[in-house]
Amino acid sequence: MTGIAFAQTSPGFGGAGQMLNFLPLVLVFAVFYFLLIRPQQKKAKEHQQMLGRLKRNDEVMTSGGIYGSIAGFRGDIVQVQIASQVKVDIARSAITGVQSEGEDAAAQDKGSKGKK
Repeated sequence: MTGIAFAQTSPGFGGAGQMLNFLPLVLVFAVFYFLLIRPQQKKAKEHQQMLGRLKRNDEVMTSGGIYGSIAGFRGDIVQVQIASQVKVDIARSAITGVQSEGEDAAAQDKGSKGKK
């Protein structure tokens, strides 16, 4: 008859040792969450809020880098006037930013100060 030997853990290291093995994994997940996932969710939420606040005559920039003013809406399609008598239809989600009048004035002030 042969005997079977089983590996045993030390009495004081059973459950706590298994928890210590998962600690680095938990720490890595926490770092990813606070440095990558959470800021991305916040940015997406702000973008959705910005898209919801769009109105006619807002100065916008598209994801393609085209600047224009909003001429109208048709569901998820926004008609943007990019030049006199030139209007294009774009997806609402393609709008990446809205320029307020305060930003335009600040940009013009910076430009005039730099030229002096």
